[in-house]
Amino acid sequence: MKKTKSVLAAFFAIGLAVSLTACSGPESLNRYRYPCQDPVNWEKAECNPPVCEATGTCTKDILGTAPTDGTTVESDTP
Repeated sequence: MKKTKSVLAAFFAIGLAVSLTACSGPESLNRYRYPCQDPVNWEKAECNPPVCEATGTCTKDILGTAPTDGTTVESDTP
């Protein structure tokens, strides 16, 4: 009985280790949390006002800077 518990614990530990290593990898480093953070999308309509204002995903809101000139954008929210 004790050996069975040890074997089950070992399988559980191995399964946990394998599942945790699958959480991050090289492909996760090449993604953006929001599509409008990706410079490729900066010119798309969904990343520029007025389309993005409803969702709050404008490039200037996400980055905190205007994507073309690099100046800091003042935010109205505290």
